[in-house]
Amino acid sequence: MPKEAAEGRATSAAQEDYLKVLHALEGDRDPVPTSALAGALGVTSASVSEMLTKLAARDLISHDHHRGATLTGRGLAIAVEMVRHHRVLETYLVRALGYSWDEVHEEAERLEHAISEKLEQRMWEALGRPAADPHGDPIPSVDGTLPATPGHPLPEAPANARLRVSRISDRDPDKLRAIERLGLLPGTLLTVLEVSRWEGPVTLVVAGTQAAVPLGLARVIFVEEIGG
Repeated sequence: MPKEAAEGRATSAAQEDYLKVLHALEGDRDPVPTSALAGALGVTSASVSEMLTKLAARDLISHDHHRGATLTGRGLAIAVEMVRHHRVLETYLVRALGYSWDEVHEEAERLEHAISEKLEQRMWEALGRPAADPHGDPIPSVDGTLPATPGHPLPEAPANARLRVSRISDRDPDKLRAIERLGLLPGTLLTVLEVSRWEGPVTLVVAGTQAAVPLGLARVIFVEEIGG
């Protein structure tokens, strides 16, 4: 695996997790504050500071104690590699091994650190080179390019908008099961009837049926507007 193995300095699973989470948070703010990393990882700020010092020493991040951390080119390559591992694994678990989409996230979290590049590539080839995982998240290319994440949260869509579900956040199995019961899988077409008011539900028409989507679910559903 690349992860600096060629230099005999392979990264640990914990370091890879930090790099992957840092990459996810950089879309919202850059540099990423220590407090944001601590919250996302469920650890103390002191633990984050200790790990960031180690990552900076290996030139995987740039770290300013007052402003936060930013991935270097080397750190970004590892983070995107972990994203690719995770999403290929989720896709393989669902398509080849019969897992349901609500149970693959934790399995992929464990396996992404152990899988080799050769095995990952063969799994991806066997699946027909998919562009996205079961939740609609884009799979980075072999060369490390990560396509833009499609869509915006459903609550941001205006009334009467015609939409396509582009992706669903995969972290909460209960929410995934509830979303599946509503028929809101990636690719589903829908129309917004009423936007959320005072933290109320978003009302939709899906396959000719009206549905009220609780705001807690709507926030993890990402959609794209369609013409016509």
